Amino acid sequence: MSGFLRRWGVASGERFRAGVIIAATALVLTALVLFSPLDANHALVAFIILTLVVLIAETGEGDQPQVVASKSPDFGTLLDAVLSGLPDAAVALNPRGLVLAFNEQATQIAPALRRGEHGLIAIRIPALMDAVQQASRNGQPQRVEFSTRVPDRWFEVFIFPVTSQISETTVPDVFLLTFHDLTPMRRVEEMRVDFVANASHELRTPLAALSGFIETLQGPAREDTAARERFLEIMRAQAMRMARLIDDLLSLSRIELSAHMRPETPVDLIPIVRQVADGLQTLARDREVKIQINAPAEPVIVLGNRDELIRVFENLIENALKYGASGKRVEIDFTRDKSADEARVSVRDFGPGIAPEHLPRLTERFYRVDVADSRAQGGTGLGLALVKHIMNRHRGRISIASIWGQGATFTVQLPIPSAGSPAAEIVK
Repeated sequence: MSGFLRRWGVASGERFRAGVIIAATALVLTALVLFSPLDANHALVAFIILTLVVLIAETGEGDQPQVVASKSPDFGTLLDAVLSGLPDAAVALNPRGLVLAFNEQATQIAPALRRGEHGLIAIRIPALMDAVQQASRNGQPQRVEFSTRVPDRWFEVFIFPVTSQISETTVPDVFLLTFHDLTPMRRVEEMRVDFVANASHELRTPLAALSGFIETLQGPAREDTAARERFLEIMRAQAMRMARLIDDLLSLSRIELSAHMRPETPVDLIPIVRQVADGLQTLARDREVKIQINAPAEPVIVLGNRDELIRVFENLIENALKYGASGKRVEIDFTRDKSADEARVSVRDFGPGIAPEHLPRLTERFYRVDVADSRAQGGTGLGLALVKHIMNRHRGRISIASIWGQGATFTVQLPIPSAGSPAAEIVK
């Protein structure tokens, strides 16, 4: 601390006082972070602001702290060092709006930033200019939000006027601008809104069908035995559709809650795939599709949750049987990539395939290539989203390849335990 203050030009008689002020404030802010709801980022900004105040005050000469600060040869360098400690983008401006310093994160928002040039022109946000002018007039911190379209991002900006004199008429010596990226929060909020809207729509459709048939059975079809049987069968199908949707939503929620916990149980993928294929033989016969499994003689061991992996292969094989039925066969292949230490299971159908524009979005919730066909097949629009989240929890991934008219291949890639490790032996 003493060396830092010496470099900035603080006199030896004042160095101890400045150091004590800064150190004491750091201790108080640390205690507030540990024992109160104070956010760590805000505490760091507060500490940096206090440091700037102390430096400006201790190096000032009477009533001209701005002149001294601007003439100090190390002022910009020290500001760079201070701002580099901030996790968010930060820019320091002088009272004329010229850039004194900025950190690397700020160049990602405004690449045109240059020291000594006008910062607000480089950033080009009218609302931000107004907020800085307001802070200059009243000496109070300001907050403003803005968004950029290319790329699509949202930011929250705090403008902190820093002065060495406590006076309402004193012009601040430095304006510290910090940019907090709101993009992840906004995107999560958009996803939540879309999810609620899609889930409500998916539930509303079968509920409307049930309500309509119930009214019909209570009225015109009260005595019509044939119509009653037909309507009850449709109602049963709609009720099952709602049950599947609710089950998928609950499964998705459970998986997301445990996404940070990687499964540690060794399991063999071959028996899991065979069990799933056996369970879907009735569907395969109905669609006249043959399931062919090409598995190695030795086990394919991975660390995973057996029930979740069963869910993965149920979704993939069932989709292949439903949407690739015209190809009359489904092939399941096991391979091992020794260079990447991962096991791969691919499920390939020989149906019509998937157009290229749909491939990047297939694992989104409620995304369907053909909405009517998916609903007719009993799909909820959540199957591949479940597969993706289960793979994320297992530290694996799913890849999709398709050529229009030649079928589609869904490949699950899972890390395998290293040779000789205890996990390499399956638990009996």
